[in-house]
Amino acid sequence: MGKAMLRQVELDVPEPPRTSSGRKPHICFVAPYAWPVLSRDPNIQVVGGAEVQQCILARLLAANGYRVSMICFDYGQPSPALVDGVTVYKSFRPNEGVPVLRFLHPRLTTMWRVLREVDADVYYQRSSAMWTGIIAEFCRLHGKRSIYAGASDRDFDIGHEQIVHARDKWLYRRGLGRVDRIVAQNPYQIESCRRNHQRQAVLIPSCYELPADAKPASLAGGGDRVLWVGTIHGYKRPELFLDIAERLPQQEFVLIGGPSVGGERLKPGYFEAIRARAATLPNVEFTGFLPLAQVEPWFDRARVLVNTSVYEGMPNVFLQAWARGVPTVATVDVGAPVNAVFADAEQGAAKVAALFSDEKLWQQASADSLAYFQRNHSSTEVLARYSRLIEELVS
Repeated sequence: MGKAMLRQVELDVPEPPRTSSGRKPHICFVAPYAWPVLSRDPNIQVVGGAEVQQCILARLLAANGYRVSMICFDYGQPSPALVDGVTVYKSFRPNEGVPVLRFLHPRLTTMWRVLREVDADVYYQRSSAMWTGIIAEFCRLHGKRSIYAGASDRDFDIGHEQIVHARDKWLYRRGLGRVDRIVAQNPYQIESCRRNHQRQAVLIPSCYELPADAKPASLAGGGDRVLWVGTIHGYKRPELFLDIAERLPQQEFVLIGGPSVGGERLKPGYFEAIRARAATLPNVEFTGFLPLAQVEPWFDRARVLVNTSVYEGMPNVFLQAWARGVPTVATVDVGAPVNAVFADAEQGAAKVAALFSDEKLWQQASADSLAYFQRNHSSTEVLARYSRLIEELVS
């Protein structure tokens, strides 16, 4: 377990709401893969965007007077365990049980038992999964409140959710219809949720806090690397990043990412092919998987962040870049005017090259990125919005 603790800060947010008994609400995050991120365990290769956001939010709520719990997979950690003010309960091992039968036991039986053991006022779950339906049903039966938060623009598009089994898709969609509140990251997700599920979502942007030792590019005058960070999925298209690197041999590129968790999201041999191709490019450093704490310093050295995904929601890597004043160049339009969008490798290479050759262009893009982050993605603003949402639920 990591020893670094969340720095306590005074935030200008509403007084945390209280339940009818007068105590502050108990919030439980159902986040199966989040233990490696929350505990900062470098030996477990899991760093997903949804997990990072849940851990950021859990720490923020705990630091501001809420009782916060989290339910994770069993990675061998003690249970319950206290990390940064968050009490973590383990459920079952990721691959535990006999295929097909394990859907019922240990998955449903164990999760239901742990949900009851935690006994929270509000249960929060993020990213499309069968757990959306399970949590919605549990909360209805036990007089609890539930929040589902979208993590990708595909989450509300019927037929495009990142779920393999028809049974799990049914549970997820049923859950969307029964949870008490739905949170969306951007206007597209709000419209998609309304159109496809006849539900009105609440817009709450993702947030991020700079590490205490971060070196913002806007103050340092800019880094010297072109950075790509993400899990090596087919839909994230890291090969396009390598195409750009081939066109700009004078620049240094850094590719950070490990293979996907869950074979359903990873083509056989895809990760190995990306690694092999990166090794042939002298201006590319491919690090493979890095724990979050080791990824952060690379943003301090970045001149520009490149994203090559087919779709996203609001990537955490954008927030990590903008908080430092690092401009982003991407194939996805996330509704942020500071994000320069390109369609192919030629356009991407041209935009990256301009941010190296034109100092005034970079300085303006850097300042705009930092200002946009502070207006829209600060922890103060996001915490205030969640406080209001929780107050509605527990009143």
